[in-house]
Amino acid sequence: MNNPALMAISPVDGRYHDRLKNLRPLFSEFGLIRLRVQVEVRWLLMLASHAGINECPPLSQHAKNTLEKLAENFSEEDAARVKHIESGINHDIKAVEYFIKEHIEGNAELAHVREFIHFGCTSDDINNLAYGLMLLTARQQFILPELDNILDNLKKIAHDYAAQPMLAHTHGQPATPTTLGKEIANVIARLRRQMTQLAQQTIPGKLNGASGNYNALTFACPEVDWQLLSKNFVASLGLEWNPFTTQIEPHDGMAEFFAILTRINTILIDFCRDMWGYISFGYFRQKSIGREVGSSIMPHKINPIDFENAEGNLGIANALLDHMIHKLPISRWQRDLTDSTVQRNIGTAIAHSILAFQSISRGLERTEPNTAALNADLEKHWEILAEPIQTLMRRYSLDAPYEQLKNLTRGKHTGKNELHALINNLPLPEDARKKLLQLTPEAYYGLAEDLAKRI
Repeated sequence: MNNPALMAISPVDGRYHDRLKNLRPLFSEFGLIRLRVQVEVRWLLMLASHAGINECPPLSQHAKNTLEKLAENFSEEDAARVKHIESGINHDIKAVEYFIKEHIEGNAELAHVREFIHFGCTSDDINNLAYGLMLLTARQQFILPELDNILDNLKKIAHDYAAQPMLAHTHGQPATPTTLGKEIANVIARLRRQMTQLAQQTIPGKLNGASGNYNALTFACPEVDWQLLSKNFVASLGLEWNPFTTQIEPHDGMAEFFAILTRINTILIDFCRDMWGYISFGYFRQKSIGREVGSSIMPHKINPIDFENAEGNLGIANALLDHMIHKLPISRWQRDLTDSTVQRNIGTAIAHSILAFQSISRGLERTEPNTAALNADLEKHWEILAEPIQTLMRRYSLDAPYEQLKNLTRGKHTGKNELHALINNLPLPEDARKKLLQLTPEAYYGLAEDLAKRI
């Protein structure tokens, strides 16, 4: 078929094929095999560089280049060959080992050390490191850059509209004003906190054999400090060495990584729902784009589809991530295979997150604050000034300040005239009375402007 995306089961490889094409070399079956090859090659190079293993002598630069070229230039054709080998032996990791051995057959120097490929390793020694490298790359190349794009858009709004007053809504009801910039600053602060944690989250890795005790390695080469060698190897990949494991790395670090990502996604779900509401209120205008259609029957509509799509994709991502958080750290005894099929969906979960991040950035670029609507809504709700009036009355020990304002304003659209009539009858110092009479809903936003500018 000329367009396989039309036949894809998952929308990340179908409808959203073009938007996610940069993720495919990392999260696909090809990507996983490529990372496995990289780990196997680097392990062989590490063994050859160790002075205590005489049977695996140091490699010439030509031999090193041959191995490094295989890892760096791993192609789709190479991956297809690995899959062909796997189809005959029904083992994905062993297929990688056999592929590398095939590749070095013509090199006598490498052929001499061919049995040091996958030396002393169990499958998860390769897999856990490959998935660790996958997450490192995803964080650096995709997750944090997409989130930075969102932050850049939000920062501009926060600063440009730091002093733009906005009616707040608590419990869905008109409440003490804020500014548009301050509300955006709140989102930035929340995201930054989680992004810092995500950037600092270590990803553990291990290489210690079938039950996590270096059994085969220490039996074959007891003179080598395998713990130190394992630690150095894992660290050389940019991962944190985990010295205590069963046959598998227990995935606690991976679960922690996903938990932070779900918190980021949850913050963004909250933001998308708020933006949806603000667009509905008219606080934000959506730009009309060329030939786009908003509704199949109502020509006037511009729907907030970017924020709706983002919310939906974030929900799917979090559902998958939540399962991984609770499933991956659990394995029966020293190892079962239930983690294997779950880990294969890491790319799907992150792809839905990336889709959402892209949609949010596009949604922000296609909306703009409607200052006229923001100001008009404040002018309709003078009753929100009941708060500062009764608070100033408390300062001067006036009788029943809260109750007086409650009787005047609760559940009512109390206007400027009614409030001023009350103020003029209060036994207040003249400077305090003047201060209240000059107060407007638009001016009553506390330190919101300063807070927004500080973000």
